[in-house]
Amino acid sequence: MSWGAEQQGQQGCQGERGPEGPERSERQERLEGSGYGFGHGFGYEYLPYGQGEPLYDQSAPWVRPEPRVEPTPDAEPVLDAEPKPESGAVPRADGRDRYFDALRAVALVRVVAYHAFGWAWAGLVFPSMGVMFALAGSLMAKSLERPAFQVVRSRMRRLLPPFWFWGFFVVVAMLVHDWMPGWQIVFWIVPVGDPPGDAWGVQAWEILWYLRTYLWLVLLSPLLLKVFRKAPLPALLLSLVPVLVLRYGWRPPYDRFGSGLTDLATFLFCWLAGFAHREGVLQRLRPAPVITVSLALLAFGGWFAFAHRTEFGTYDLDEIPVAQAFWSAGFVALLMYFKARYRVDFAWLARFRRLDRTVTIFNGRAVTVYLWHEIALVAAVPLIDRFWKVPAFEKWLPLESQWFMFGVGWVLIWIAIPLCGWVEDVAARKRPRLFP
Repeated sequence: MSWGAEQQGQQGCQGERGPEGPERSERQERLEGSGYGFGHGFGYEYLPYGQGEPLYDQSAPWVRPEPRVEPTPDAEPVLDAEPKPESGAVPRADGRDRYFDALRAVALVRVVAYHAFGWAWAGLVFPSMGVMFALAGSLMAKSLERPAFQVVRSRMRRLLPPFWFWGFFVVVAMLVHDWMPGWQIVFWIVPVGDPPGDAWGVQAWEILWYLRTYLWLVLLSPLLLKVFRKAPLPALLLSLVPVLVLRYGWRPPYDRFGSGLTDLATFLFCWLAGFAHREGVLQRLRPAPVITVSLALLAFGGWFAFAHRTEFGTYDLDEIPVAQAFWSAGFVALLMYFKARYRVDFAWLARFRRLDRTVTIFNGRAVTVYLWHEIALVAAVPLIDRFWKVPAFEKWLPLESQWFMFGVGWVLIWIAIPLCGWVEDVAARKRPRLFP
């Protein structure tokens, strides 16, 4: 299983606190009136304001959101859309929250580095795909304030054209190399299952597990969100059960169905963690329980990876679903809680124009970077072989270094962004641009 790759910013709101206590928002008043309870027995319970000792911390100021204009369906991207900045954050002039933008950019860089160097420890340092699924889940929960069918259709419309454009070149290249597909070629139209391919093109199409998993989570989100809202914390914690069932109970077949089911179970917690962030569940929890549970998840995931190293031949999380699920869960829980609780925003990025612009491009072209990066890394190898024929290059360039190949790969990715990224704009029904 590989790694992988939503983005439009939304307006923030500012918190207020008076001398006598926090200002309470309309959302808080609605919660009090409805008795919005989230799972008794899990250390999370809503008590009416001023009555009893609530289990969560009420020290955070309640905020009254400023009026804002809801984004249109066409304004929401697929893989790299940006959740609304939290209360108290300092958004950019365009409304983007750079904390999530930066996480997504780091995730993409880590993914490319993993495929260039094959570092088994990369997932332990930063579980990119878990982070990407969490960010996508947060946006999906926000989007589902609109009719579910409209949201799902919008997501598919934004995802499929870039996939078709990329897939055309991959399929044609495999056909030229004597590949003959069967009926499974329908998965190159709608990737609800792994699209087929031959061994020659495996490095290009193996990454599609992420698009398939993302698509299924989008299709299931209307139901998942309803279940989550009935009992948020139980739903979040129980979302780790399926991956354990697939490990110790029923073993899925080693085929397209089994692979899809395993990936779905592996990253379900991360998707729901995005729901928890968007729904305001995390910010009402005390730090101690969240940190304790997150560290426990990290500890179990790390232990499982190293304890089963002999069985899998590696401690690489991408090869060990249970370890990936628990390590990503603990990592993502801390990242999302840190954002929700302390209202962190990387607005300081605006002071570094080149870095800020790079982060913007990564977020505006996340699908393009994800789809084309493996092809770029593969193409870098024969290109470097050509360099050996130039005496000056052979003498002065580190042609044998993996780092040099990594750098050439990024040059090719940067070329692919203006050449192919405009398809993302077309899918979003926006004017095509070379750079976002």
